[in-house]
Amino acid sequence: MSPEDHDRGVALVSHVPQVVSTLMARRLTDAPAASLNLAGQGLRDVTRVAASDPELWVQILGANAAPVREILTAYRDDLDRFITALGDPAAPGARRRVAEELAGGNAGVSRLPGKHGHDRRFVSLTVMVDDTPGQIARLLNEIGALGVNVEDLRLEHSPGAELGLAEISVLPEAVTRLTEELAARGWRIAG
Repeated sequence: MSPEDHDRGVALVSHVPQVVSTLMARRLTDAPAASLNLAGQGLRDVTRVAASDPELWVQILGANAAPVREILTAYRDDLDRFITALGDPAAPGARRRVAEELAGGNAGVSRLPGKHGHDRRFVSLTVMVDDTPGQIARLLNEIGALGVNVEDLRLEHSPGAELGLAEISVLPEAVTRLTEELAARGWRIAG
């Protein structure tokens, strides 16, 4: 990979996500507390990296400004198309434009390698977990006792809810047995 290709690559997969996360999180500074209480895992996922050190990011973005600016300009064009479509959702083609943008996002995520994207080598099942101490540990111990490796784990919990959702990614050949065994042990499987 040439230095230029590397700069464009890290601008796309690291630097621009930092900027987008930061700008989304910035929208929260004046938000009413009642709105923030509605926040779910999606907002936490999008804004997680916004907590990064500003001084460090000023240096990083300054050193790679041209590729970052190029990608942000294209991102602005994407936002403009989305905003236009939402300006009149009943207009001919507006819903299709929104659907195409959303599908484009699905296509992009599916290209991420490994466990972070929708790696087709793994299948997910969602287990409802009571919001009491030790339940996640109990779930993971039981999965391990069944001889199943957890390839990825994502937790979702809304404030005030009495349960959370544990999305467990496993090899496809393990999902049926794991689902049956966990249900037999009293775990509630979503969907």
